[in-house]
Amino acid sequence: MANARQSNFMALIVQKYGGSSVGNPERIKNVAKRVAKYRAKGDQIVVVVSAMSGVTDNLIKLAKEIMPLPTEREMDMLLATGEQTTIALTAMALHSLDLKAVSLTGSQAGIVTDDVHTKAKIQHIAPKQVHALLDAGNVVIVAGFQGQTSAGHITTLGRGGSDLTAIALAAALKADLCQIYTDVDGVYTADPRIVPGARKLDEISYDEMLELASLGAKVMQSRSVEFAKNFGVIFEVRSSLNDNPGTIVKEETKNMEDVVIRGVSLDKHQAKVTLVAVPDQPGVAARIFKALGDASINVDMIVQNISHGAGKPATDLSFTIDKPDLLKTRKVIDGFKAEIGYREAIADENIGKLSIVGVGMRSHSGVAAKMFETLAREGVNIEMISTSEIKISVVIELTKGEQAMKAVHAAFLE
Repeated sequence: MANARQSNFMALIVQKYGGSSVGNPERIKNVAKRVAKYRAKGDQIVVVVSAMSGVTDNLIKLAKEIMPLPTEREMDMLLATGEQTTIALTAMALHSLDLKAVSLTGSQAGIVTDDVHTKAKIQHIAPKQVHALLDAGNVVIVAGFQGQTSAGHITTLGRGGSDLTAIALAAALKADLCQIYTDVDGVYTADPRIVPGARKLDEISYDEMLELASLGAKVMQSRSVEFAKNFGVIFEVRSSLNDNPGTIVKEETKNMEDVVIRGVSLDKHQAKVTLVAVPDQPGVAARIFKALGDASINVDMIVQNISHGAGKPATDLSFTIDKPDLLKTRKVIDGFKAEIGYREAIADENIGKLSIVGVGMRSHSGVAAKMFETLAREGVNIEMISTSEIKISVVIELTKGEQAMKAVHAAFLE
């Protein structure tokens, strides 16, 4: 199949367009025109699209007007319709340019996932139909963010899952190029909408991009970057609104270590939960986090403060989660309150996670001290701290998040 493609076509390219890039009919037509330029060169094109901007949020709002906590299976059934609308419209836009095009849902494209609804993981892709349609001269438009279980149930891949669809398809199809189109020119040192002095990066390592994605940078979804690293998929993040070069995401090179800090991110979608007066006994923390894990709730930062007062030893246990998981988390922890015996659970949604990332931190000292001193000068209190060899994250008050982000960016990158 690969030899046939190489003899008849220039390249096989996977292009992903986010919600803002297909946000209205005019932008969908612009996507079709861009695709047509590549097709005119003789390239085979697979287009992965998200739902039109705002559609997914509106569907979630509709569901919650029916019931506060809908079943996850039915949420997947509902949310998958957003991308299905976009693939059909994109195919029509290409037809209007006299190009052959076929739209496919995730399941029709051969994307098979596990059974975890709303946060499914791709198990494998069988791209036989995609290859056949490409070789017949079609542009293939695939619905991002979705797949199906081996039993045929529709699943979705979680926030930003269209990125993962594109990267996984690029790996399965052995594509020559993967392009992630968004509404910004590439990966910046910080969100330019918050930090005016942010600069676009020409390149960034998988590890740095993975940290930035997992820490709240909106350009990419972390699982997609991890997938790209595992399968060696080099990809480019670029704008769908112009023809400027983007940012190449690839394996780390030696000269990347010369830059101490590559970027600063602020995650506004975190919540902190504190269990007060948890019995300080072996196995208690394990039971708590196992229950959360069994409910597919991702726990990020964890801090435990042991009480040295009178009476039985106890501890306050704090951890952070994604804000959309807060209601489900409360349900889980309320369920084992009698078993564990903690006094109360306190939820705080007014937090942000501020992070700095850079592979150069491995070989440069004093980075944490500089960050903490900068925050102190801004009057920003640090509630929690987490580190790895290439990142430092702190939980701070959300209302001071953007102020803190600007100050830290200025300290390290301006």
